[in-house]
Amino acid sequence: MQIKKKFLGGIFCSLSALLMAVEPQAAGDGQPAPQLRIVTSFYPVYIATLNVAKDIPGVQVVNLTKPFTGCLHDYQLVPDDLKTLANADVFIINGAGMESFLEKAVREIPQLKTIDAGKNIALIKDKNGANPHVWLSVTLAMKQVQNITAGLIERDPAHASLYQHNCDDYVHKLEVLRSRMKAELKQLKSREIVTFHEAFPYFAQEFDFKIVAVVERDPGSEPSAREMVETVQLIKKHKARAIFIEPQYPDKSAHAIAHETGASVCLLDPAVTGPMTENAYLQIMEKNLAALVKTLKD
Repeated sequence: MQIKKKFLGGIFCSLSALLMAVEPQAAGDGQPAPQLRIVTSFYPVYIATLNVAKDIPGVQVVNLTKPFTGCLHDYQLVPDDLKTLANADVFIINGAGMESFLEKAVREIPQLKTIDAGKNIALIKDKNGANPHVWLSVTLAMKQVQNITAGLIERDPAHASLYQHNCDDYVHKLEVLRSRMKAELKQLKSREIVTFHEAFPYFAQEFDFKIVAVVERDPGSEPSAREMVETVQLIKKHKARAIFIEPQYPDKSAHAIAHETGASVCLLDPAVTGPMTENAYLQIMEKNLAALVKTLKD
């Protein structure tokens, strides 16, 4: 009889462990499990989604990648990522090729539902393909917010009015930001800038800047000696006053070029890392505005 009890107890424990592994977990601190679990691919998509889904009961937003990951260039999924995606009701991506791992994710988790924040956005293309850094245009950031909203309303129609209210509120804040940036930046006579990598074409297009050179086409890839010489020549030719580096990456190459040209080295943040708070994108872009005005004003 004692053996039978132990045997049944062992089966119960095994079943309990199995159920815990497959059932959604409670949110913690006595909170019920979310009714809609949204997973975002990386930082700018997370911030946009956080604004659309804020204060909506039963909706949880989590980010797939670590806050310090930055752009998803060559990002490789790890087992914990697949576990997170397997528990997602919807996965929101930047699109435009940023999530190079998406094909693998869908293959591993065929039931994964996605919302493409970059849907129907006209992309800037060059010999390397489409540029995915669309959120650095404030106008296109608004479009991404609207795409996210439409996708969540389709997925969760019971909360349609709340999603739409949040969307309208955040888009208004973005409109105010865009107007202020355009008003201040149009006063700058110097329009030629040098950027650290290919993150800022949409920003330059929106605010009428000309990117005359790029230090590193891909972050972490040191330019060759020939590329360094060409960049120095371009900076001197266009009389660019500053090289804008990014806080997420080493700046050795930029400082070497600045030494040869006399250009200043300043920060321009691509908004791929930062505080995990609703106003983070607005604050980062305000800092970018201040940096440009300080560096390029006469």
